Amino acid sequence: MNNVKIAAAPISWGVCEVPDWGHQMSPERVLAEMQELGFDATEFGPEGFLPDEPAARAETLERHSMQAVGGFYPAVIHDPDHDPLPGIERELEAYTAAGADTLVLAAATGVDGYDAERPELDDAGWEIVCRNIDRILAAAKARGVTVSLHSHVGTMIETPAEVDRILNGTDVDFCFDTGHMFIGGVDPVEFVRKHTGRISHAHLKDVALDRARSVQNGEQAYYDAVVDGMYQPLGQGDIDIDSIVGTLIRAGFDGWFTLEQDTVVADEPASGAGPIEQARASLSYLTKIIEENR
Repeated sequence: MNNVKIAAAPISWGVCEVPDWGHQMSPERVLAEMQELGFDATEFGPEGFLPDEPAARAETLERHSMQAVGGFYPAVIHDPDHDPLPGIERELEAYTAAGADTLVLAAATGVDGYDAERPELDDAGWEIVCRNIDRILAAAKARGVTVSLHSHVGTMIETPAEVDRILNGTDVDFCFDTGHMFIGGVDPVEFVRKHTGRISHAHLKDVALDRARSVQNGEQAYYDAVVDGMYQPLGQGDIDIDSIVGTLIRAGFDGWFTLEQDTVVADEPASGAGPIEQARASLSYLTKIIEENR
């Protein structure tokens, strides 16, 4: 059986690219708490969390004994008047410097936040999306980086029909996010069984079903649902995490299992308290599943 790789993500500490997304904790504290829990790898987090300059970013992670995984990168890939490649190329320079291997690509709408109305694409628009994904795949491959497409609430790729467009129109693998798949209307257990070979990266989070339904039905904004605890530590929500992780491990999945519980932090937590407690619970639960499937 392949070695199982586990990583952390700054969003589990409330660090997010969306403006006004609660209190933003410092890299020093977040990375130190990841270390304290026993993580030795992390995603980069949003632009501005770690230094932009590639060497400085690599040094920051090295100082905390953290391997760079890569991370979530939202890009506008549907607009015929916008070329996403220059921004991607700049980001890949940091990947090369830090030794990161996974670009988690999200198809941003071009509007901040995940509650704005999404543009609708015609066939020509989807051709642009697929063509840009192919270009990004080529640019990343030239640097030895894998691209994982992240279907995500409030982006251009969210619903089952949109996920199918990508499955059928490109060769890109997926970042399998247990929460965003579910909220977008894709059954995560079914997806992992049918498309195991198209999953190269995993974001693990659990979901409170009642809050997810309120987002799906338009009764609650996505941000408000996150504040209300829509995302839960592994094992404390309604997603069949055991089945999903077990299926991937038995299939020989060799990507990263990233613990990525989106959360909003109101203010600086007391020492030893706050997001670290939920991250500890998730890590303990995941470790137990892994041991049961060895």
